[in-house]
Amino acid sequence: MEDKINEIKKAAEKELEQVKSSNELKELKIKYLGKKSELSEMLKSLGKLSKEERPKIGALVNEVKKEIEEKINATEEKIREQVIKEKLEKEKIDITLPGTKIKRGSKHPLNRVIEEIEDLFVSMGYDVVEGPELETDEFCFERLNLPEGHPARDMQDSFYITDEYLLRTQTSAVQARAMVANKEKTPIRIITLGKTYRREDDATHSHQFNQIEGLVVDRKDTVNISLADLKGTLEVFMRKMLGEKTELRFRPSYFPFTEPSYEVDVTCFKCGGKGCPLCKHTGWIEVLGSGMVHPNVLKMNGYDPEIYSGFAFGTGIDRLAMFKYGITDMRYLYTNDIKFLSQFDRMDIEN
Repeated sequence: MEDKINEIKKAAEKELEQVKSSNELKELKIKYLGKKSELSEMLKSLGKLSKEERPKIGALVNEVKKEIEEKINATEEKIREQVIKEKLEKEKIDITLPGTKIKRGSKHPLNRVIEEIEDLFVSMGYDVVEGPELETDEFCFERLNLPEGHPARDMQDSFYITDEYLLRTQTSAVQARAMVANKEKTPIRIITLGKTYRREDDATHSHQFNQIEGLVVDRKDTVNISLADLKGTLEVFMRKMLGEKTELRFRPSYFPFTEPSYEVDVTCFKCGGKGCPLCKHTGWIEVLGSGMVHPNVLKMNGYDPEIYSGFAFGTGIDRLAMFKYGITDMRYLYTNDIKFLSQFDRMDIEN
């Protein structure tokens, strides 16, 4: 029996030398150390041996089993190390190679301008209000003193959905809604920013564009809003957006919802008012419309023009972004071109 045990030992050692994978090693372990292995069967049959042979054979079997187990464990560790080594070789990363550059843009210029405007007017005590883009003819035109037959109501300029509903042509509709909603007729100081829609599409106009409009209304016997208040507000607004050296020029104009009405020009941001092709050598660029709220507008929206006065102003956010960042074509604002957008991070750094 001793010869048989030694043969099993030699056979196990020979097979271990040829093992190359964990699965093969697992099968070999079951073969020589499992419950049904030859060595295990020998231990079970020790009772059939004489008293003199029993301890000797038992000790020899256990010793061989221990040696085989140690060699199996050593081989297992060797295989594990080899697997890790091969894996590291395959998944090795050359850290000297340049990283993959991720294309990125930056915050959109329109969002930058909108946030800057909101921060400015909130700091001046204004509320930011919103309204529907699908508007009624009543709030878009009638309550703003735009009578039937006015050119602004022409179907060629507006996107009508039905005879009553259209895509709003101006954010002034939100001002009318704010006045009507103010049942107590307390003072109003609001700005509204949002999309508007008109049938236009060229380098300086778009069928969809963004507007900001402001409205201030208060009692004449306490505050008495005047043109001086409007002028001061617009000077702060334009100098914040276009630079502290910006000068304003008011020109009489006509808007149905204000009286008197003014077009407001600013000194050309490119030449500083000296004259250049951008400003057609005048030194001025038209930027917004404004005026004192028309008595009819106050009356139609529940305010007695004998008791209340106010001013309103409006301009295109797209045009402000073009002036502020030197954008030559309004359509660039809607292309979502990463190359175009990425330059605005650098502008912030330079400024």
